[in-house]
Amino acid sequence: MTDIKKRHIAILGSTGSIGTQAVEVIKAHPDRFQVEVLTTNNNAELLIQQAIELNPNVVVICNQDRYDQVFSALDPLGVKVYAGANSIASVVQMDTIDMVLTAMVGYAGLLPTIKAIEAGKAIALANKETLVVAGELITRLAAQKGINIYPVDSEHSAIFQCLVGEFHNPIEKIILTASGGPFRGKSREFLSTVTKAQALKHPNWTMGAKITIDSATLMNKGLEVIEAKWLFNLRAEQIDVVVHPQSIVHSLVQFEDGSLKAQMGLPDMRLPIQFALGYPNRLKSDFPRFNFMDYPSLTFEQPDLKTFRNLQLAFDALDRGGNAACIINAANEVAVDAFLHDQISFLEISDLIESCLSKATFVQNPAYDDYVSTDQEVRRLATERIKTFV
Repeated sequence: MTDIKKRHIAILGSTGSIGTQAVEVIKAHPDRFQVEVLTTNNNAELLIQQAIELNPNVVVICNQDRYDQVFSALDPLGVKVYAGANSIASVVQMDTIDMVLTAMVGYAGLLPTIKAIEAGKAIALANKETLVVAGELITRLAAQKGINIYPVDSEHSAIFQCLVGEFHNPIEKIILTASGGPFRGKSREFLSTVTKAQALKHPNWTMGAKITIDSATLMNKGLEVIEAKWLFNLRAEQIDVVVHPQSIVHSLVQFEDGSLKAQMGLPDMRLPIQFALGYPNRLKSDFPRFNFMDYPSLTFEQPDLKTFRNLQLAFDALDRGGNAACIINAANEVAVDAFLHDQISFLEISDLIESCLSKATFVQNPAYDDYVSTDQEVRRLATERIKTFV
């Protein structure tokens, strides 16, 4: 067997849910991967631990107040330490990096992804907000640079896996599956009194707080619809959403002959992470295997767009185009944070997003600076609107 060239990886958001699972995957395949860069927003302790284990070239701690702690621990080991969000956008351009895994949460992932693409780095995309906010800009830039974007979301990874060997065949439509979250089948009356603790209990997946709340409101699926449009060059009418409570069928592709391909497996984010990092090779794993006898019944149902309005708002933003998706993303980030800090109720998350979508400045053909301005404007509008809910 010929020697395999190691793929040098930058993990943006290495201490989060996706980042820590990516570290597991990389540690399981030391012959395949070398970590070049680790970054975190605030978790200095885990960043230090990861750096000691993985010996990266560079680490970045966004919170500059934690810089001295990280520097003191890692400088003696020869690891370069930088601080501040701007440092992430700089280090992703390093010549030694082959692939950048963007696992940061929210809008913060946009600029580093742009800089990485400009520098010619392959992207393993776990930060769906990058394509939600600026899908047209990102896909155009990637095409210009000849850069591949490998999806890490389980649903988009499933679609990508179904398309391998089918890239010459047009897609008729895709079907994104949704677990339905912890409140599937519940009424708006029930949702009016749900607590933060209830919303953070996802039935199938273990994720960070923000994405878990997004799953409970179905906004996560709405963001995935927008992401799918850009990843796979689709029209809104080519994207369906089906609630599948067992989370075994991760998504499906329907081709022009009517046949469907599905990708299935136990809900485990390490599999799509490993597929993206190792593509085009499927690397051996010791992940738990699916057994049909454990799931004798797989069920599917329509999503309730009237009760869970965020999914409908996402489709509305997709139809409107321009900077509308950027608007709902910023409003949602503020709304989820406010809910997690007990400032608004669960149902008021949708109210806040809808309010911002109607009031924020609409730009039909946005450039990068327009996305930045929109994000700032919407965060200001949303913060002011929250005061009226109290």
